[in-house]
Amino acid sequence: MRRVSVFGATGSIGVNTLDLLTRQGGAEAYQVVALTGGRNVDLLASQARSLRAEIAVTAHEDCLPALRAALHGSGIEAAAGAGALVEAAERPADWVMSAIVGAAGLAPGFAALKHGTTLALANKESLVTAGPLLLAEAARHGARILPVDSEHSAVFQALVGEEISAVERVIITASGGAFRDWPLERLARATVAEASTHPNWAMGQRITIDSASMFNKALEVIETKEYFQIAPEKIEVLVHPESLVHALVGFADGALMAHLGAPDMRHAIGYALNWPARRDLPVARLDLAAIGALTFRAPDLTRFPALALAREVMAIGGTAGAAFNAAKEAALDAFIAGQIGFLDMARGVESVLSEMSARQGLGNVAISLDNVMATDAEARARLHQSISSGKV
Repeated sequence: MRRVSVFGATGSIGVNTLDLLTRQGGAEAYQVVALTGGRNVDLLASQARSLRAEIAVTAHEDCLPALRAALHGSGIEAAAGAGALVEAAERPADWVMSAIVGAAGLAPGFAALKHGTTLALANKESLVTAGPLLLAEAARHGARILPVDSEHSAVFQALVGEEISAVERVIITASGGAFRDWPLERLARATVAEASTHPNWAMGQRITIDSASMFNKALEVIETKEYFQIAPEKIEVLVHPESLVHALVGFADGALMAHLGAPDMRHAIGYALNWPARRDLPVARLDLAAIGALTFRAPDLTRFPALALAREVMAIGGTAGAAFNAAKEAALDAFIAGQIGFLDMARGVESVLSEMSARQGLGNVAISLDNVMATDAEARARLHQSISSGKV
């Protein structure tokens, strides 16, 4: 029986993953090793009971008593905290979904690879902050990393049977988020509630806001470079409001291979879960005649400065990705808390990236887990300091 673990089980990716596991036989077809989540311990406990998981872990230690109470009598082990997440990831599994949001997903993903696991990677921050390390760790242990971001899954599928040397360009698409058609002058007054509503995708609040600011797409540009080892100048972004074409790969002969599908993350999750086979998935089938037209436009870099910052990060190299992601996460926290405005997020990240690159030479810092975590901590501190001093 295939052993599986899901890290970030209570988030949107995790919930969709468990939906597919349940539809494909649940506890009768899979041996569920570990499920992890955040503060929604009732959902986590319900998931663990339903799939008869060996252990359920909440990231928050203060939630442990509630999790234990919810699992009482089930025989399922309960644990909490960052150390418990890593310990759960160290339990052997054949397939692991890495869907913890943010840099917090880095350590569990690394731990899971030690068993030669297939790691379904939805945690884009792992590649952005420590891509070379993660890929080297996978190679060292004979593990495989399969992309779960819809764009990177689309590129991966378009490359089946193709030589990477024949790739001329990779185009990842973006819906443009909640503010794609707003007048620029209105963006400064955008509220958290307005930024938390996505026109096409059903996602968590943080990634939805990142979509509105295009920070999500900026991370995905860096992720594309790291995962596929594509030169930055070959990576393009197109705004595609319909969110039906997830990515395109252009080849040396001028051909473009496109991946189309309804905006449903179960496409990419199901592909990673069943790879190299394909199985029926409970997703909508496209009626192209009814859709009628697909539209594309170039992104406005004035509206979406995060995309330009991604180019800067790739040019700097070293631990610049770690600084960029950490400052982005801290700026997002500050926006959600009402401490800064929507446009201030990009300004704050740019300031931190510039300061750290100038003073510490981010491009010259060797990429190790210790250096990545140190850069992460420094970037968060600098962002908070900028806010406190009124620079942002």
